[in-house]
Amino acid sequence: MEHEIDLIVIGWGKGGKTLAGTMARAGHRVAIIEASPDMYGGTCINIGCVPTKALIHDADIRPGNGFDPGYFDEAVRRRDKLSAAMRAKNFFMLDGLDSVITITGRASFVSPRRIRVVAGEEILELDAKRIIINTGAVPAIPDLDGVQIGGRIHDSTTLQHAPLPGTLVVVGGGYVGTEFASMFAHFGSKVIVLDRGPRALKEEDEDIAAEVLGALNDVGVEVRVGASVQRIGQDADSAMVHYEQDGHVRAIEADAVLIALGRTPVTDGLNLEAAGIELTESGAIKVEERLSTSAEGVYALGDVNGGPQFTYVSLDDNRVVADAILGSGQRSTADRVAVPYTIFTTPPLARVGLSEDQARSRGLAIKIAVKKVPEIAAMPRPKIVGDPRGIIKFVVDADSDRILGAALMHVDSQEVINLVALAMRQGVTSATLRDSIFTHPSSTEALNEVLGSFNR
Repeated sequence: MEHEIDLIVIGWGKGGKTLAGTMARAGHRVAIIEASPDMYGGTCINIGCVPTKALIHDADIRPGNGFDPGYFDEAVRRRDKLSAAMRAKNFFMLDGLDSVITITGRASFVSPRRIRVVAGEEILELDAKRIIINTGAVPAIPDLDGVQIGGRIHDSTTLQHAPLPGTLVVVGGGYVGTEFASMFAHFGSKVIVLDRGPRALKEEDEDIAAEVLGALNDVGVEVRVGASVQRIGQDADSAMVHYEQDGHVRAIEADAVLIALGRTPVTDGLNLEAAGIELTESGAIKVEERLSTSAEGVYALGDVNGGPQFTYVSLDDNRVVADAILGSGQRSTADRVAVPYTIFTTPPLARVGLSEDQARSRGLAIKIAVKKVPEIAAMPRPKIVGDPRGIIKFVVDADSDRILGAALMHVDSQEVINLVALAMRQGVTSATLRDSIFTHPSSTEALNEVLGSFNR
């Protein structure tokens, strides 16, 4: 079956679906291919950002603090209803365009310009002037004895639909592991985190990580560091995690185990060799700063290209490629400055730019403003909503007074960090931000006080 196509998009993630719509509205014939109807719209709305944050919200507002599987099941139903509505909307946004062909099937390269799609018993071959690889990433699974997703062993996708575990062991103390530990503890599970490093959240400054870990401790999460998992066993009744710590072999029995050791780009089955597309050492598709691959006319967007694994970065990938195809071709990933991120623990941790440790390791002359939220007089909002925990920390260039980085762990930090990031992009000094007028009562107004108290 042959079609004249200007652009083929493989995968329905944020960057690819947005670019598909942009190209179609500009008069181009577009085909978008998705392997599963359950993933129309991509990871974010189906198994990532939106559904997990819906669960976190329901966990945070849960009345009482006992173990309540019924409440969790209701939260999962609400999560599923929300994702289903967004999935249907995302499908119609493209399928409703006359110049878009939507195909459900598995795509692979035949040549740099030709894609084969297997859809059940049907096989289609499509040629296009340009091809976008937008296949995302999946949870990384270590090569350890007994570590296979299924039964009581889960990744971050399957755990969202598992029965609420009485005891949950989380393997990995990074961002995903920490966020899920917080969520399930708020649902009433007993959570134990095993991290093989000397401390969890190793990418954060020690004082910032301590505040997050303190919040986890408040809801009963136990974090065991220097814990190297050796194997995992399971039967019909429980799972058993065997690990080594301080030279001793130990074991924990649990109702469920979450493997939270990062995510890996999805390239299996694409037959990239047929197109001459190169990979990086980490298995991501190798791209240059305008996101073109080693095959002319083929681009890689989102998590599959090895960049920061955030949906908003994938959206910006779309802007880069749209400019390359429809615009001046000047936009690139090198233009990105001050890209923030948030870990949705309770309260959330948001960060942008350099940490103190990173700045000092580079030999930069810096000054530090840091205050714990309970000590900030001009920040009543966290007290109003009943969660006055957290810390605010700024890293500022000692000579220019420009903000180099910030870590905010408090109520509303996921919103305030965007203001800080914008200030950094525009070269706004800490003094200007300190003296700005903010609404009251808000979390943003804490900046007035914190940035007026450099202490080292």
